[in-house]
Amino acid sequence: MSMSGVVVVGSINADLVVRVHRHPHPGETLMGSGGNITPGGKGANQAVAAALQGAEVTMIGAVGSDAYAGPSTELLHSAGVNMTGVATTATTTGLAVITVSKDGENSIIVVPGANATVDESYVRTHADTLVGADILLLQGEIPASGFAAATELCGGRLVVNLAPVIEVPREALLKADPIMANEHEAGLILEQLGITPESGEPQVLAQSLLDAGFASVVLTLGAHGALVGTPAELVEIPTPKIEAVDTTGAGDAFAGAFVAKLLEGEDMIAAAQHAARVGAYAATGHGAQASYPDTTAQLPEVRG
Repeated sequence: MSMSGVVVVGSINADLVVRVHRHPHPGETLMGSGGNITPGGKGANQAVAAALQGAEVTMIGAVGSDAYAGPSTELLHSAGVNMTGVATTATTTGLAVITVSKDGENSIIVVPGANATVDESYVRTHADTLVGADILLLQGEIPASGFAAATELCGGRLVVNLAPVIEVPREALLKADPIMANEHEAGLILEQLGITPESGEPQVLAQSLLDAGFASVVLTLGAHGALVGTPAELVEIPTPKIEAVDTTGAGDAFAGAFVAKLLEGEDMIAAAQHAARVGAYAATGHGAQASYPDTTAQLPEVRG
């Protein structure tokens, strides 16, 4: 069977974005602005980011039969993602309510909607696509049974960004090469595996994940770049210094750009170096997918 580029099994959401001066305290009401609906979902975000960086991408997921279905898939279509694996269900499209503060930091609440139907039985209907994937990219916004089935059927390299961190079978998770996580997610993954790291330092977290049995690790560190780990070495990846406007989806931009470079044959260090620049670019624009660069964009440089 011929291989088919990057396959993403994941979530597709409509993002409801509200902007505030600062995040509210519990019980507090603040005035905000925005209220726009934009396309999102970690699966869709990463698929769009990879496609814009030149990868051939197939999306496997689901949307509802409501008014949010169109906006949620608009940029997937325009980026050229193969959408034959996306079903329209009788339920609602996934919804993310995103609050963005003045300094660009965000908080997100996700209502799964149709994403909850991307379970084992649905994933297995796309077995041929998964067996033929050069790279399978997974996140944590689908049911654990769908996640596990996808890892079982994967015919190529498995890249996992377990965000959010959901309870998945240990043997399925440990197939990741690499496991990609931020510091908070890394701690939760280790906790799920029954491991308590000596500290929360990035190098300790990365080494603990390697010691747990992962073949490789990419630890994303926001404004501090990333850390790429293999049994042979831990390599720090710097990121450009930028004025963040909105960090929503910047980590997904990193993930999509990373697998696009792996597909081109780059090693993990070169892929992460490129991905850090793409993620930084995304943080200088508003929203998730709408802020992602294509291959013609002038990416920020790492200086100093």
